[in-house]
Amino acid sequence: MTTIRHILTLFKKEVLLEFRQQYSFYGVLLYVASTIFVLYLAMGQPENTVWNGLFWMMQLFICVNAVAKSFLQESTGRQLYFYSLCHPVHFMLAKMIFNAVLMLLMTMVSLLLFMLFLGSPLSHPGIFIGVSCFGAMSISLVFSFLAAIAARAQQNAALMAILGFPLIIPELMLLMRMSAIAFSDVFQSGLLSIVLLLFCFDIMVILLSVILFPFLWKD
Repeated sequence: MTTIRHILTLFKKEVLLEFRQQYSFYGVLLYVASTIFVLYLAMGQPENTVWNGLFWMMQLFICVNAVAKSFLQESTGRQLYFYSLCHPVHFMLAKMIFNAVLMLLMTMVSLLLFMLFLGSPLSHPGIFIGVSCFGAMSISLVFSFLAAIAARAQQNAALMAILGFPLIIPELMLLMRMSAIAFSDVFQSGLLSIVLLLFCFDIMVILLSVILFPFLWKD
């Protein structure tokens, strides 16, 4: 119970900081809305495969702008302060939970704007929403882990992009394959195996974060 209380306290801290720095949140929302509007002006209502690919590429850019900054914006003095107050595992898990919630919110907003401007070619909206939520959390976990590493490398955001490319591209391909089912009336086999694969990948990212972050924290 103590662990859960500490994580919830750190999570509340992240929420309060986000409310105090609303310019970054609204900046990402403006980026999402303007990008989707430009896509609408350039393409109108694209075909299903293009719609699906554009949506997941948008989630990737949203994650880089909204989630990855969580560790990079922490100053050295603030990190030393938290080091003296809380356990590194609690700190990391609180960050990952907050980033997952933030990414879920951004994904729902972007999905609404996609349907508003680019149309809704979905045959099964419920399946696509479920896959979008699952994918949003998966992407946020990966970039939270990478941002924690990059933050210890002298705030080098380029390192996060280099490390993230071989991890996020296969995950995006699997998510696009899963979400393609929502565009078809014919059920495609193999969905359960992809879900299990991504779930195991998420568990691996969480375990790596819990194991490695305390060593990064000490540096």
